[in-house]
Amino acid sequence: MDVRTDPRLERCTPKLREIIQMFAQSPKMLKTELLLDFAKRMPRLPEGVEVPLERVHECQTPFFVHAEVRDGRVALYFDAPKEAPTVRAFAGMLAEGLGGATPEEVLDTPEDFYVPMGLSEVVSPLRLRGLEAVLRRIKRQVLERTGRA
Repeated sequence: MDVRTDPRLERCTPKLREIIQMFAQSPKMLKTELLLDFAKRMPRLPEGVEVPLERVHECQTPFFVHAEVRDGRVALYFDAPKEAPTVRAFAGMLAEGLGGATPEEVLDTPEDFYVPMGLSEVVSPLRLRGLEAVLRRIKRQVLERTGRA
C-alpha cells in the first residue's frame, strides 16, 4: 500500500503525517539515522517546572510521560534515560507530531500510526508495542485533563 493512501494518515496531524511520510520514503539505513535524530529532539523537562510524570510500564526502559491541555492545545513532557535512544526517538516524534495539537487531534491519532513508517524494519515488535502504550497513556491523560475520562 502506498503510504499516501494509508487511511491512518487522514487521522494524523499534519506534522505527524510529515514524519510518517519521511520515514516511509527512507531506506532502512536512513530510518536508523532518523531515529537517532529524533532521539536528540526529545524535549527536555522545563527547568524549575515540576510535572507529575507517569511511568509507561509497557516500555522495557524506564519511560515517563505527562500530557497537559492549555488554551485548547496539548503540551507533552517526557523523560527517558540518555542510554535509550529508541524510546527517546519515540518521544521526539510524538512531541513534534502531536505537541500543540488540539485534544481532538491527539485523541483521533491511530495507536498504530507507525505502521506505514516501516519502523518494523529497524525496531523490535516489543518496542513498537511500547510506542502504542505511550500514545494510549497520552490519550488517557488528555481525556482526564479535558474532563472526559
